[in-house]
Amino acid sequence: MVATATEQKRSEGGLHSIVIVGGGAGGLELATRLGRTLGRRKQALITLVDRWRTHLWKPLLHQVAAGSMDMNDHELDYLYQARWHHFQFRLGRMDGLNRAKKEIHLAPTVDEDGREVIPARTIAYDTLVMAVGSTTNDFGTPGAREHAISLDNPQQAALFHSRLLNACLRANAQQEPLQPGQLHIAIIGAGATGVELAAELHNTIREFVSFGLDGIDPERDIRITIIEAAPKILPALPERLSVAVLGLLKKLKIEVLTGEKVTEVSAPGVKTANGREIPAELVVWAAGIKAPDFLRDLDGLETNRINQLMVTQMLQATRDPNVFAFGDCASCPWPGKNGWVPPRAQSAHQQASHLYKMLPGRLRGEALQPFVYRDFGSLVSLGKFSTVGSLMGAITRGTIMVEGYFAKIMYLSLYKMHELALHGFTKVFLDTLARIITRRTEPHIKLH
Repeated sequence: MVATATEQKRSEGGLHSIVIVGGGAGGLELATRLGRTLGRRKQALITLVDRWRTHLWKPLLHQVAAGSMDMNDHELDYLYQARWHHFQFRLGRMDGLNRAKKEIHLAPTVDEDGREVIPARTIAYDTLVMAVGSTTNDFGTPGAREHAISLDNPQQAALFHSRLLNACLRANAQQEPLQPGQLHIAIIGAGATGVELAAELHNTIREFVSFGLDGIDPERDIRITIIEAAPKILPALPERLSVAVLGLLKKLKIEVLTGEKVTEVSAPGVKTANGREIPAELVVWAAGIKAPDFLRDLDGLETNRINQLMVTQMLQATRDPNVFAFGDCASCPWPGKNGWVPPRAQSAHQQASHLYKMLPGRLRGEALQPFVYRDFGSLVSLGKFSTVGSLMGAITRGTIMVEGYFAKIMYLSLYKMHELALHGFTKVFLDTLARIITRRTEPHIKLH
C-alpha cells in the first residue's frame, strides 16, 4: 500500500511541505539546494515529483541523438540524489490539481508492458512549485507526430540514435543503389537545437561509417538539411551570430533552407508551403516549444496560448500565491523589454537560484522580492568544428562576439555550473577527471 502524502507529512511532524513538480535543470537544482538547507535542518519537507527515474541536462540531448555522448555516463538517478541531499522523490506524472485542498494528482505509473507499478495518488503541499519544462510544438502539422522525432527527453534522443545507426547499417548491407532520400536527414527548425544537432551529425555519421561501413560514401550519400520558417537561422539571436553560424554550416556542406514553412511530414520526407519537397529517411522536429498540455486547464490557473502558466515577477501564479512556476513552463514578465523572460537554460537556472533565496524567507513570513533576469548572451556549439556566441550583461557593458576555443570553454562551463549546483566541487572535479582519462581509451561516438 502506498502511503498518502498526508500521512508522510504527518510523520514529519507537520513540517511545511514544498512540492516541486519537474526534475529538469531548474527543478532538480531547486530541490537539491532546498534539501541541503531546509530539508537537512528539518525546517521543511521537500518533495520532488517527476515522471522519469533519471535526469539528464536537456541541452545535451542533441549530443545523445547524434551519438557523440553516451547518456548512461551523464544520467543522474533521482532516488540517489534525494537520499544524499535530504529531499524525497516521488515517481509519477502530474495530471491534475486541487487548489482548494492543496493537492496535486498523479496518474498511475505503469511499466513497459502496461502493468501498474504505482497507483494513482495525491500529494499534499503548502507551497507548490511547477517546473515541468516544455515540449516541442509541432503546430498540428500533418504527419509530424507519426513521422518526425522530437528531442524532448533522453528516450526520444536514444530512439533517434538507434534509427540513425540502423539506417546506416541497412544502407551499407544492401546490394542495390540507395533510394531517393535514403540516408538523408531533415531537421525542422534552425534554433539552437536544430543547428547544434546538424553539426554533431555531420561528424558522428562520418566517424560511424569509418568503422567498416565501406558501402557508404559520406560525401556522396549523406545529406543533412535544416528547414526554417523564419528568414534567418537562430531567429531569436543577434544577426551577426546567425550569419557566423550560417557560414560555418555551409563549410560543412549542410543545406540550410530559410523562409520555408513545413506543411506536411510523411514517410518519403517533408513538404513546405512553397511547394518544395525534401526527401528524407529521418526527420527531426526542433521548431517551437509549448508547455505540457495538462497545464492548459489546471484548476483555473491562468495560461497563455502555448500553455505556459502566467506568473508575476515574484514567480507566483497570477491566481494563486501558493503556486510558483518557473522555467519553460512559465511566462514571466521582463520589465524594460516589454516582453517575457526567454525560455533558456540560463533563465531556469537564475529563477531556481532566486526561489532558493526567497522560499526560506517566505516560511518566516518575509516579503518576496521580484525576480530580475540578467541576459548573459547566447552560445551555439557546432561540436568539434567551432563554438560561437555573444556575451553581454554583467560580463561587458556592450555585446561582444566570441568564437573558437574561448567560446567552447564558456559553453562547457554552463554544464559544469549545473553539475556544481547538484553535486558540489569535489564530485564534479573527480567525475570530470575520470571522463578525461576514459575518453582516451574509448570510442568517441556511441556505436550501439
